[in-house]
Amino acid sequence: MRVLLLMTAIFFQMISIGSASPIEKVENIHLNLKDHEIAVTFLGLDDGEATLIQGSNGENIMVNMGGKETSSELREMLKTYGVKEISTLVITNRQNLFLDQLTQFISKYKVKQLISTPEIVNELINMASPFAEVEVIPWKEGTRQILLPDLAAEVLFSGKGETEGLDFTLQFFKHRLFLMTSSSDDAEEHLMKKNLDDVTIFKVPNWAMENSLSEKLIQNVNPQISILFESEQHQPDPEIIYDLQDTWSEVLYTKKHGTITIKFTENNYEVFTFPVENEDYS
Repeated sequence: MRVLLLMTAIFFQMISIGSASPIEKVENIHLNLKDHEIAVTFLGLDDGEATLIQGSNGENIMVNMGGKETSSELREMLKTYGVKEISTLVITNRQNLFLDQLTQFISKYKVKQLISTPEIVNELINMASPFAEVEVIPWKEGTRQILLPDLAAEVLFSGKGETEGLDFTLQFFKHRLFLMTSSSDDAEEHLMKKNLDDVTIFKVPNWAMENSLSEKLIQNVNPQISILFESEQHQPDPEIIYDLQDTWSEVLYTKKHGTITIKFTENNYEVFTFPVENEDYS
């Protein structure tokens, strides 16, 4: 039986009302994570993907860093969540690789471990500092790694094509998150062979653009919640949204719902949203 408590973010401390973007109205966010709890936050940036994973041990993990022009916005959001250091940064594909932004991010947040596809890792290793001070780890299909206590990653596909990258799951007790990046026939062929019918949270690839995700794969994943990030250049395909909703998936958009934080315990999870201005997504 699916367990979902969808709430507006009652833990956000509002300090002003005005024309500032919603995240700027928040002084700070206290997740108060206890042992055997994590929080996964899909940051509602103006453009691009950025996912923050926080453990009860105080460690922070980032998956991507947002769009090319969202560095200052990302810093403000991370400050709101009390993030001062990032232990691990995952770059899922070339579309999310911005070298200047990456260099500054590694320095500011004292990143210890940088993960990406084998092709991107080889390029970074051959570069000079700052990557010499960071452990750079390639993820290929089949790679498994413990990222936090009780949180394990498994790579289902690692592609090198223009619309491919890292597709991996995160397992936290009975909860399974699928962070999908690739949108190609080869990726779908690989992923259709995987057991994905127990996915709790599904991060939709490639902005849910036309032909980026098939109905067959959506049915194979059958997620409880689907997350769509915002892109300045791309709009989601209504057919893909319909197919997701047809599986009874709750579809959440960072453009509509803002920053989305999901707090997991061993058995349940809660969804907190910090909305932006209303937009028509019907």
